[in-house]
Amino acid sequence: MEKSNKKNPAKKKNSSKKKRKPKVYIPLNSIISLCAIIVGICTAFLLIYSFSTSLKSSPKKKSPVEKVVEKEIIPEPLKAPEKEKGVSKKTPDTNKTEAPVTKPVPEKKAVQSEKTPSPVKKEVEEKKELPPVVSEEKKVPKKTSDIPAIPLAVNSAKLVILFDDAGQNLSQLEKCISLPFPVTVAVLPRLPHSREAAVKVRASGNEVILHQPMQSVNPNVNPGSGAIKPGMTEDEIRTILFQNINEIAPITGMNNHEGSLITADAEKMSWIMNYASTEGIYFLDSRTNVETKVPYVGRALGYSYYERNIFLDNKKTRENIIAEFMKGLSIANKNGAAIMIGHVWSAEILPGILAELYPLAIEKGYKFTTVSNSGALITP
Repeated sequence: MEKSNKKNPAKKKNSSKKKRKPKVYIPLNSIISLCAIIVGICTAFLLIYSFSTSLKSSPKKKSPVEKVVEKEIIPEPLKAPEKEKGVSKKTPDTNKTEAPVTKPVPEKKAVQSEKTPSPVKKEVEEKKELPPVVSEEKKVPKKTSDIPAIPLAVNSAKLVILFDDAGQNLSQLEKCISLPFPVTVAVLPRLPHSREAAVKVRASGNEVILHQPMQSVNPNVNPGSGAIKPGMTEDEIRTILFQNINEIAPITGMNNHEGSLITADAEKMSWIMNYASTEGIYFLDSRTNVETKVPYVGRALGYSYYERNIFLDNKKTRENIIAEFMKGLSIANKNGAAIMIGHVWSAEILPGILAELYPLAIEKGYKFTTVSNSGALITP
């Protein structure tokens, strides 16, 4: 009985072995591959999440149509009147509510809008850049091509314009004394308007001298009333000078009208220059004769005098007047002054040309003055 109740150990071992579950073995390389797949999936999720977050935070790109619309809506034209002159500034309507504040435009977009401005802004800029319409006559003064370049003045060289033969025509005289610079006018005696001409010249602030008639070398030339002639004595000459001077006085000097015969006569010139010295007036030699004895008498008797350098209108043409004026500039630069004689009867051409030359000469440093202020007095 005891033998039969005992259990066989071998059988127990076999039964326990039967109860155990079979073990599953996974290869190592499979585990590693699985882990790699899981890590890749997680990384992909992280990338997707971060990309979606960045899209939400970044501003939305606008289409070209939206950009054009935005350029018209962005309040750049409101700033334009402050920067651009000449554009009228509209008064804001106080009844309207304020527009909502728009988001600031990125810097790159602002630059792009400047490169391609809206049609309204472009039209305003074009209007701003256009200069005011000015007629050519007002903008650029007329330049005459026939006037040569004016040379620079040497030591403020002085120019004297002396108009001879006044007393016959007052309207011609008016043009001569209306120039924008001082002039000297020589008035002929015993003419219809001699006294009135002298008054007009003095009233204009210009200098008056006697234009004393004298006989020329040509006996057929009539020097006019009140002239000094070859057969006259000293007393006769002094009487004529006294009468002529008192007709148009006060005067500062006198010069000869015609007189090529008398100025070549040393004796008669000594009487004339002596009388001028006694009256306290100067004598100006018009140099109508190269044989003039005025320099000789001046040295011999110690009389100071002036002399003419240029005749402006011996040929009454524009070309000649300009050419003679240019010669006068050269003499003024050499001697300090130049005395240039013209005539009242050239009033239709001479004053106009001088008015053209005046600003050009002033710009180069020349000074216009009268005979007595020229400093051209010749002293022996």
